Amino acid sequence: MKLSEQAQDLERRIDDRSATVGIIGMGYVGLPLALLFAEKGFRTTGFDIDPAKTEALLAGRTYIRHIPESAIRTQVDGGRLLATTDFADLAEMDAIVVCVPTPLAANREPELGFVVATAESIREHLRPGQLIVIESTTYPGTCDEIVRPILEKSGLELGRDVFLAYSPEREDPGNTTFSTGTIPKIVGGNDANSAAVALRLYGAAIDQIVPVSTMATAEAVKITENVFRAVNIALVNELKTIYDALGIDIWEVIKGASTKPFGFMPFYPGPGLGGHCIPIDPFYLSWKARQAGMDAQLIDLAGKINTDMPIYVIDKLAAAVETRFGKSLQMARILVIGVAYKKNCDDTRESPALTIIELLEERGASVSYHDPFIPEIPATRKHHALAGRKSEALSSASVPNFDAVLICADHDAVDYDMLAEYAVLIVDTRNAMAGSPHADKVVPA
Repeated sequence: MKLSEQAQDLERRIDDRSATVGIIGMGYVGLPLALLFAEKGFRTTGFDIDPAKTEALLAGRTYIRHIPESAIRTQVDGGRLLATTDFADLAEMDAIVVCVPTPLAANREPELGFVVATAESIREHLRPGQLIVIESTTYPGTCDEIVRPILEKSGLELGRDVFLAYSPEREDPGNTTFSTGTIPKIVGGNDANSAAVALRLYGAAIDQIVPVSTMATAEAVKITENVFRAVNIALVNELKTIYDALGIDIWEVIKGASTKPFGFMPFYPGPGLGGHCIPIDPFYLSWKARQAGMDAQLIDLAGKINTDMPIYVIDKLAAAVETRFGKSLQMARILVIGVAYKKNCDDTRESPALTIIELLEERGASVSYHDPFIPEIPATRKHHALAGRKSEALSSASVPNFDAVLICADHDAVDYDMLAEYAVLIVDTRNAMAGSPHADKVVPA
């Protein structure tokens, strides 16, 4: 198939690195992607509504722990990475990649306000020859039903004058094995021309590109990945509660089952789901299924199991405190270890630890936290009252002052030997204390 003149010209500009790339949203997804394109020789501009982020980038500073300042400074000093809050500069971009949040509304329905507002901003500055790619995770049909109609209001013809594609992000903050450039990239285009230029763009920066037939298929690939994980985590969380009642160690069970070389993949229980994808995306598909007259029964049940895990953890903690000290949580001092949503990262998005802290305080407990990567709890979408709280230092003098230590994120940087020696009681949701010589102090949860 012969590409349109605009598509051919854009491909040439991508090949010779004269194409400019704009990334909207300088968070955990957008910033690594912007750095990657800059490292590959593209003049790249990061767009964000938060001036603190753009100012930090222009000064060569990082605000995400696993992204080194040296990587930012190298690209900024080389003139390949810029940052701005002025969305009028979108007109200068040849390729625009959208990495904005897609949270859930209070009723667990999709909240696409950021996507809509961003698409409107792009439309205001749209010109012939531009490629628009959505990376934000959403339900199948979002690009066809919401983004495309907004862009078409510009009067430019998609597939001939401008191009639209969907390529889901697959970031895993803190993962030291896979990076933005080495994780295979799914790409689905609105049409043949759009698919071709989007594949050319990502192929210039990422090792392996995986084309799919439509944007909706690409959207479904991403949401399927996260539904798979959510359902399996719910399964192992439910197994944890069942085996606990039977006096069986779920961690030993998983270790044993993992020796089977086929037919089993290990997932691990925890205090609940966190992060920017798994706690949210399955509900997008559940909502979309209802629009089609279908019930996503397994997805909804998995969501309930995972959402209920903080209650289970608190009940285990309450029982342990009652058994050990003969008092209720209302009189207890609790130290939470780890408020990040997973180990060895500084990301608190949808962290179950924040929910647990609030629920504990509702029950009258006095709660402090320690997290080596989060010295102060940032402003979050749900837990406004916790913003600004500071991490408690760990020491042999401070730890015994708490009635119980609750491990929510098992960061490697925590001194578990010291905790085991000086803590009075440890409630462990992550199996961090496995093999401890002070097992009499540890209650799994």
